[in-house]
Formats: sequence, structure tokens, C-alpha cells
Amino acid sequence: MNKIEGGVTVAQGFKAAGIYAGIKKKKKDMALIYSTVPAVSAGTFTTNLVKAAPVLWDLKLIKERETAQAVVLNSGVANACTGEEGEKNNYKMALAVANALNIPVETVLTASTGVIGQQMPIKVIEEGSKILADSLEDSLIGGLLAAEAIMTTDTYAKECAVTFQIGDTTVTLGGMAKGSGMIHPNMATMLGVVTTDLAITKELLQEALSADVKDSFNMVSVDRDTSTNDSLILLANGQAGNPVITEKNEDYLTFCKALHFVTTELAKKMAADGEGANKLFECIVYGAKDKEQAVSLSKSIITSNLVKTAICGNDANWGRILCAMGYAGVEFDPYKVDLFIESSAGKLKLVEDGMATAYDEEFATKILSQKEVRASADIKMGNYSATAWGCDLTYDYIKINGDYRS
Repeated sequence: MNKIEGGVTVAQGFKAAGIYAGIKKKKKDMALIYSTVPAVSAGTFTTNLVKAAPVLWDLKLIKERETAQAVVLNSGVANACTGEEGEKNNYKMALAVANALNIPVETVLTASTGVIGQQMPIKVIEEGSKILADSLEDSLIGGLLAAEAIMTTDTYAKECAVTFQIGDTTVTLGGMAKGSGMIHPNMATMLGVVTTDLAITKELLQEALSADVKDSFNMVSVDRDTSTNDSLILLANGQAGNPVITEKNEDYLTFCKALHFVTTELAKKMAADGEGANKLFECIVYGAKDKEQAVSLSKSIITSNLVKTAICGNDANWGRILCAMGYAGVEFDPYKVDLFIESSAGKLKLVEDGMATAYDEEFATKILSQKEVRASADIKMGNYSATAWGCDLTYDYIKINGDYRS
């Protein structure tokens, strides 16, 4: 597997565009990803009971249809809590794209992000859909423009892509995602689209994606808020020409590995770009008796506001980490826990068997002052582990969310 430059347009047969349509005041606000041939589709979506109109549309289409051919996305308006009118507007957005591309409306998936409760400016979106269709290109720029158009409070576009071998065939997989706040997914992500030219059955594509998010996007949290619009869509159009993957063989595992690399990289970029964040905070819990225990403990640590503020202040206040572990809802012996912090500045053991070591506070501060910081806890109960990603909690998070609609 080789990491390459780009995102959703690197795989054969995919084009993309991103434009300013007029939904937002200034920045790009509509994106389109298009496969020149029908692509097998899979998706995971928010578990929030309050689901936006595009989520309901996509859930239905992915369940009922084998393939899709386009994904249209907008930022600025979430089209959530908008009732029957919102569902009609979502259909109109899909229809506008379908007409512009001359494809069935049932092959157009949708995604929206932005302010909840506002109706979509549908005339603006319908006009924007025509411009998007005319702007499609298979270049890296096309993919980047699409990634930029779905940003809300993100500070940069998030892309990742790889190539990998299926026998003698080179297969390409790339993705884009947005997410900076309201990030605490469960069986979903924020907004993301992944494309590949792999040939694979729909059943296996969905199974791979559903399994993958458990260890990638589901292990990210910025602020414990699960969005109404979380959507991750995966399209596979078969243009690489490999024999269709129909069973969980070595080729399937190779694909899963590539998919996991891309989704994990995108997840980490979202965590690092959390609203107001200065640092990526990674937490590894190992020595667990089972996977569920490791997941619960690692996510409890990265979601603790007291831990996040300590990371912001470069403060090796390890008691907050043990405290967060203690209310995670799983059993462990605190007097068997070893705790480490690590970054590009070095590694330091803060706790051994639940008690403080004679560590150097100045060195601890230096470690925590880096842009990427890791805490790891060994609970000495078994052989399972889990990794979660979050960010520090800064003053700017309040500033950003205090005037989000301004």
C-alpha cells in the first residue's frame, strides 16, 4: 500500500467539483462527487434519533438500491428539523443534480451540514447544482475544491488517498471528510465520502465499512455532541478491473487495510482540527480483558473536559486521567495501572501501579507542549487494546460556538 496525494478523484472514473453557490455569505458551499459509471454503494449514518432529511434519503436508497452514481453535498444549512418541506427540498436538490447529469434521481445521494432548523434556499441550490455538473473534473484540484466546499468551522480541507494491489491490479482509494465540532459519532462520521475503483459486492462493501468505523471515526470525539447529519458514504465503481471480490479472502483483507488507513487518517485530521484546538490528543488503552473495556476507557479519557483542559495547559495532571477511567463504567484495578505520556519530545512514565513516579515536571511539560500528544494506559488485565482521538479544549471553542450563527 502506498499513500498518494489527493482525495475523492484519484480513483478511476470519479470526478468532483466544489463551488460557491450562495448558501453561505462568502465561502464555497456546494460539492459534487460523480462516478462515470454506476458504483456499488455503502454508508453509515448518525444514531441520533433526530435525523436530517438527507440522512433519511440516503438510508433508504442505500438499503434499497445496489448502486449510486453521485453524491451532492452542501454546507451552511443542515436541513435538519425542517419537516416535510425539508424532505421535499432534499429531493429537489437530488433531482437538480440528476437532471444536470442525466441520471436517475434514485442514484443521487445527498448530505448537508450547517445550521439546524433552517430551510434550504432551494432555488440557490438548484442553480448551484447545474454549475457543479458543468464544473466536474477528475483532477486533484476537483477533489480539493469539493473537500473545501463541505467545510464549516474546519480550518483546512481533509483528504487522504492510497493505492494497493489486488493480484496484478493496482487499485486506488481516496476520501474526504469534514468535521471540527459536534463530533462524537456512533456508527457514523461527520460528513465523509470515500471512493474506490475496486470491484466488490455491495454486501462485502457495507460489511467492511460498518466494521471499519468502529475503530476509526467512532473513536473520535471533540465535544461529545453527536450530529443530526453524520454521514459516511463509500462508492466502489469497479473501474480498476480486478476480479470482483465476493468473499472474505486475502483480497478483501487487503482492501479493508487500505480503507482503514484512509478512514483513520481522516479521523485523526478531524480530531486535530477540533474547534479551537491546538493539539491532537491520542489515547491508547492496552492490557484490557476485552475490546469493549479498552474502547470504553480510551473514549472516557479523550472526552473528559478536565483531561482536555490539562492537555491545553501542558499540565501533567495524571489524576484526571485515572478519574476519567474510573467513571467509564467498566471494572479495572486502579493499583495495577501504568500511565505514560508521549510526543515528539520524548516519553515519560507518570504512574506505576496506580502511584506517581518521581517524574520530571519540566520534561512532562515539554512533552505536552507539542502539537501531537499521546497518553497510554496499561491496565494489565489481558491482551486487548483500543485507540481514541480527541483534542485539547481551549478558550476558542467557546468563542466559535458562542457566535456560530453570526
